[in-house]
Formats: sequence, C-alpha cells, structure tokens
Amino acid sequence: MGLFTKKPLNILLAEADDSEKGLKRTLSAGGLVALGIGAIIGAGLFSLTGIAAAENAGPAVVFSFILAAVGCAFAGLCYAEFASMIPVAGSAYTYSYATMGEFIAWIIGWDLVLEYALGAATVAVSWSQYVGKFLASVGIHLPTSLLHGPWDEVNGVNMGGIVNLPAIIIVCLLSLLLIKGTKESALMNNILVILKVTVVVVFIILGWGFINPANHTPFIPENAGESMMKTGEWTFMQFFGSEEFGHFGWSGILRGAGVVFFAFIGFDAVSTAAQEAKNPQKGMPIGIIGSLLICTILYVLFSYVLTGLENYTVFHGDASPVTTAFAKTGYTFLNSALTIAIIAGYTSVMLVMLMGQSRVFYSMSVDGLLPKFFSTLHTKNRTPWKTNVVFMIFVSLFAGFIPVSDLGHMVSIGTLFAFSLVCIGVIVMRKTNPEAKRGFRTPLVPVLPILGVIVCVGLMAGLPVESWERLAIWLVIGLAIYFFYGKKNSNMSRRLND
Repeated sequence: MGLFTKKPLNILLAEADDSEKGLKRTLSAGGLVALGIGAIIGAGLFSLTGIAAAENAGPAVVFSFILAAVGCAFAGLCYAEFASMIPVAGSAYTYSYATMGEFIAWIIGWDLVLEYALGAATVAVSWSQYVGKFLASVGIHLPTSLLHGPWDEVNGVNMGGIVNLPAIIIVCLLSLLLIKGTKESALMNNILVILKVTVVVVFIILGWGFINPANHTPFIPENAGESMMKTGEWTFMQFFGSEEFGHFGWSGILRGAGVVFFAFIGFDAVSTAAQEAKNPQKGMPIGIIGSLLICTILYVLFSYVLTGLENYTVFHGDASPVTTAFAKTGYTFLNSALTIAIIAGYTSVMLVMLMGQSRVFYSMSVDGLLPKFFSTLHTKNRTPWKTNVVFMIFVSLFAGFIPVSDLGHMVSIGTLFAFSLVCIGVIVMRKTNPEAKRGFRTPLVPVLPILGVIVCVGLMAGLPVESWERLAIWLVIGLAIYFFYGKKNSNMSRRLND
C-alpha cells in the first residue's frame, strides 16, 4: 500500500452514521457554538491582551485582534466546509486522510496531540495559579511546593515546588466527566461559558464609562524604525532585521496579531465533535464560524476597554492585566468574580481540549493506525473511556511537573500546522471530489485557502527555533510508531491487500 492512499469519502460517511456502535449524537448547533466559545475564551483573552499591548501594539492591539481573527477566519471557513461534508470525529486528521492520504493524516493526527493534550496541560498550570491566588484571597494558603512543579522558575529563581497538585486534580476531574458522557460534558461547558461570557460583558459595560481617552493617545504608538524608513535612513530589510520591528507602529500591530492569534486557538476543536452533532451539515458551520465571530467581537471590545482603563505600559510583565485595569473602575469588589470567571474560562478550555484529543485518537484507532484499545467505547455512555483514562494520566503528568513556558510554543506550532493542512485539503478536495455533497462551501477557493496557508506559515516562521526543534523530535517519535505499527495494521492497507 502507498503512503498516500486516501480514505474514500463513502467509507467516512458510513462511519458517520449513528448506530449502537458509534458515538452518540447529542450536540445541537447552539451546543456546538458553546463548545467553540468554551475552547476559545481563556488564557489568551485574560493574559495575552495586556502583554501584546505593552510589548507590541499599544492600544492598537484592537487591530491586532482583528488581523488575527481574519487569519483564523480563513482556516475556520475551510474547517466548516470539511465538517459539513465529512461529519466524522477526528478533525484535521480525518480531513487529511480523505484529501492527502494516510501518511499526512498520521502526521497531523500525531501533531494534534501538541494542540489538544499539551494545550490542556498548559491551561491546567495557569488554572492552578489562579486557583491558588483565589484561595489565598479567602484565607486558604496552599503550600508553594504543591502549586509548582520541580522545575518551575520565576525570574530565574526556582520556586521549590514538588508537584502542581491542583493542575493534576482538575485534569482528572474533567477526564472523569468526559467519560460520563458528551451530553453531561456539554452541559457543564455551557454553564462555564455562560459564566465567563457574562463577566466579560460586565467588564466591557462597567469599564466603558471609566475609559480615559488619554490612554488611547496615541492609538498607534510611534515606531522609531518606521520613522527612519520614511526619512530614507533605513531600508525595509534593515528595519525588519532590527530590534525595532514589532515594537509598536504598524509592525507592532502585525507582531501583536501573532501573539494574540493564540487567543483564538480552540475553535477547530468543534470539528472533533462532528460525529456527535445532531445535524452536522448545518450545525458544524454554525458552531465553527459562530463561535469565532462571537469571540472576535468580545475580544475587540474587551481590548479597547482594557487599554482605555489603564495605560498600556503598565501591563508589561503583568500576567493578570484584567484585575489591574478593573481597579480603575471603582468596582474592586467584583475582583473575586473576575477571578472566578477566569478560572471558569480555563476550565472550559481544558474540557474541550481533552474531549478533542480523545476523539482524534478514537478516529485513528478506528482506522487501525492505533490499537483498538483507543476506540473502545463505554457500554453505557458510548464514550472512548480508555482513551480518556490514558490522556488523563498523560496530561496530568505534564501539568504537574513540566513548566508552562516549555509547553506553550509547542501548542502554537502544532495548531498552525493543522490549520495549514486543512486549508490545503479544501483545494485538493474541490479537485478530486467536486460533486461531493457539501452543507457549506468555502468562498473564493483557491484564493481564500491559499491566504490561510500564507498567514499560518508566516506565524509559524515567527516562532522560536526551539519550537521547530521540539516539533521535529515529536514527529520523529510519531513516524517511528507509524512505520512499526500503524502502517502494518491500517484498515485501508488490509482492504487493498484483500
């Protein structure tokens, strides 16, 4: 069998049929939108906004969010077409299998572990820190040794930690909830989404009346390098290679978009639940595009109010800019509510990420690329409970012992890689299966998908070299598993050899 043998569309659609052997269809279009919002609003909004404003764009971080949203929209529209056409669990892995063949599908499936599993671990570490602060505010002080892993450092100083216990506990609790069932998990997610969106809206409404116009002046802080280009003292390449590039001005807006892009990570997790949607042809596009649109509006308004309440320079190195800015409103008694909302935001992100990861491995196991163990469904709940248990252990260990700084960039590069392949896949599928039924069609193909690839690859290029090195090591491990197990046990290989 060739490495690039594709999985026929008719087989994928047959697997999507609801049966006693498959995943249970319980998610409505509204539930899918909530799933997307649950995955998106979290660490990005509550932490990265202030950092991008202070270091890159100033108040113009509003434009950075818009630019990042446009890049996400390219990929989101491509995801929506695939999800409506191939309503099967597995997200980008499944789409790649149908368009570019098994080898590419394996790579992207393995790569998605970086986005979902390590993404959940990253958020769990931050969740733990906020919980520790909240408990301290009500008089409960957890030992530092139980809030940090052994290698956690702050400003180069080891925190003397043993294990990040709260991070391990929350990963285990959410994994057990997922084992209970998708419907129950979606209900919990809906509650968390309502809570955090309500507080974000309250922040915008209450904060709007306290905006100081002076904090928005100048809206786009001057960049010395851009000024030197205008006078002819620097060429563009001199400017691009200098430390001035990306620090305010229009280049700062561009780099700020790369920073806040990761605040949008998660909307693609909606596509992993395609096989559990009641009406995927209609619901999946609504879930993906709807959640992205709602979050973009909230992000733009939120960042405008944040930088209006406090001067952007104050947010430098501030991991909790929300409470810093909100202190200017006089409603400081709501700080505890804001902290709770942040904790709720992180919780729903972890829930959706853990769910997405289990569905990707479920699909890979159904295809024979991973042992059947990973596609074993619970007899009553019809959830891939064994996969949930495996990732409960895997993710909790990473969350409990690995520093968050070592996890973040791996999540980002894995996500951008997945987005790029989905954009390419839409172009390929339009050529190879033009007559396939599509509940949603991506407009302006191939122009829009090509723009999506350009944006994603450009943002990948801006990541540190260490991110590429770790991605390469991770892929080598994955390829070893594929050639020693997956390729030999592939269901497609068996069908072709029979």
